[in-house]
Amino acid sequence: MIIDSHVHLWKTQNGRVDGRPVFSLENGKSNFGGEVRQMMPPYMLRGENTAEMLLSNMDYAGVSGAVVTQEEIDGNQDAYLLLAKERCPDRLKICSLYEEGKPFALDGFDGVKLCAGRFLTQDLTKHAAVFEAASEAGKFLFIELADGDRQTGSLREMIAQYPDLRIVIGHFGMVTREGWHEQIRLARNKNVFVESGGITWLFNSEFYPFPSALRAIREAAALCGVEKLMWGSDYPRTMVAITYKMSFDFVVKSGELTEKEKSAFLFENAASFFGFSGLKEPQRIRNMLED
Repeated sequence: MIIDSHVHLWKTQNGRVDGRPVFSLENGKSNFGGEVRQMMPPYMLRGENTAEMLLSNMDYAGVSGAVVTQEEIDGNQDAYLLLAKERCPDRLKICSLYEEGKPFALDGFDGVKLCAGRFLTQDLTKHAAVFEAASEAGKFLFIELADGDRQTGSLREMIAQYPDLRIVIGHFGMVTREGWHEQIRLARNKNVFVESGGITWLFNSEFYPFPSALRAIREAAALCGVEKLMWGSDYPRTMVAITYKMSFDFVVKSGELTEKEKSAFLFENAASFFGFSGLKEPQRIRNMLED
């Protein structure tokens, strides 16, 4: 059983990066602030990154559930994610997008996403309203911090102020950046977890089977406990270099973690944190390359 704690969906990509527009082109490409980048696999022909495509990839790879987060570079996808959750309520948890200085939604969502590293006001205590609202509503807060320890102090203050709020730190604390351990140490707090979405991107130059990523997982486990770590793929952007299954297969086949630790990292921790229940393992279909 596997849960992906970090995927993205959109029907129409319409975001911004550093004040410049980001929008889909064709064959998986996007205009990324004036530069054409391969944002998705080339088979995503019309720039649509849909729930149907995700669920098909999940079924093939053997992933039971997924958490749909958001990113400002894709634009606000609240409306589409509500439709996706309606289509498949048991397998998907969804986040609304908190945008600095704008109203944010909680109704119908499981959590709220903060792209905190992109905020103009980096001090997270100045964004207390979203922490308070999520805490009162029993939602989780999904946050991606600025590199290193630039925001860990203000997040620590918010954790102390809202100790029952479930918080997940994204991108494995930006593990390849200096000071990443400070983000991981925040997971020593009761309701703070870390997910690994994008870890194959951050170690992309090394490529599969990502031995440094595995060592980083082991290092993080020593800092906060493996019970606070969850696997994420960062689908579909990481799929421009690897297959969906490869994004977790390097963990499954590794000798760095015990079988018990792998089960916790790939499934059990996320099932508990996000509140998944009743998930089923997708049916295994033998592919054409297998004997």
